[in-house]
Amino acid sequence: MVTTRKGRGGGGPPRPRVVDGGGGSMAPRVAVLAFCVAGIWSAYITQGVLQETLSTKRFGPEARRFDHLAFLNFAQNVVCFVWSFIMIKLWSSGGSSAGRAPLRKYWGVSITNTIGPTMGIEALKYISYPAQVLAKSSKMIPVMLMGTLLYGVKYTFPEYICTFLVAGGVSSFALLKTSSKTIKKLANPNAPLGYTLCFLNLAFDGYTNSTQDLIKSRYPKTNPWDIMLGMNLWGTIYNAVIMFVAPLLFSNWPYANGFEAVRFCQENPEVAWDIILFCLCGAVGQNFIFLTISRFGSLTNTTITTTRKFMSIVVSSVISGNPLSMKQWGSVVMVFSGLSLQIFLKWKRKKVRDHKE
Repeated sequence: MVTTRKGRGGGGPPRPRVVDGGGGSMAPRVAVLAFCVAGIWSAYITQGVLQETLSTKRFGPEARRFDHLAFLNFAQNVVCFVWSFIMIKLWSSGGSSAGRAPLRKYWGVSITNTIGPTMGIEALKYISYPAQVLAKSSKMIPVMLMGTLLYGVKYTFPEYICTFLVAGGVSSFALLKTSSKTIKKLANPNAPLGYTLCFLNLAFDGYTNSTQDLIKSRYPKTNPWDIMLGMNLWGTIYNAVIMFVAPLLFSNWPYANGFEAVRFCQENPEVAWDIILFCLCGAVGQNFIFLTISRFGSLTNTTITTTRKFMSIVVSSVISGNPLSMKQWGSVVMVFSGLSLQIFLKWKRKKVRDHKE
């Protein structure tokens, strides 16, 4: 759904600039950092609450579920396409498109960017939101496995410790018994299927992110708004075909039906408002991510987004009524200990590089 990498690279218009820590007053820099943290946390924690609400709540007098969760990706594509178009018009200042990737370059990678997030959000029919957040936080596992098995990459012992903590935490959380209150809220409880969808989501996201990096390297003047525009343009086209054209051609179309989703929103206006707010949170959150990367670098952004995921689990447990046992909290702490160690190692390597330079 969010179409550019949260943990890496780029920076958006205006031109990326990582602020140096030396010289001048620290107060303005601290204020900007606090603003970025508040923006990322509020946007994505709110989006998580809305996502969980739409996947578990029953609406209307007939107490029906909103079963068209894939429709959220289509709506997010449309809103982010419009948002990125506006941002480009505001920041481009009539600049030339030379050196920027043409829109046709995004058609292929947008396929995986359409399939991956759909799997991630569909997983909420089968597992709880905290379980989904934990599973999607373990992307280092397939990265290290692929690096070791396919490319012979050698990792340090602390990096293996990180992976062990994350893999162990996710596995133990999956094996522990989920509360009956949480299970009752799920549409079709099925943990193996839910976790499989999450890990497939990670695999598709890995390909998507790598391809975005390749596009950026080949077209160095491409900025995050350009990528966001191209990805969401094709994502909108693909989802429109899947959800609105295919149901007209095939009477027994088994996938998400856009017409039924729109009808459900008309009958239950609160769902429509939740979807609009969900999409706006994603678009606004990207603004804060681009600002964070341009001012403080991708590593600071990774730190903020990782802590945000932990807070999303806390909010889900406290506000959304997904009680976790002490053992499950232990699994959560185990995962985020591994992620925190990974961030610490990155900060340490960065400090060594900066010292050499």
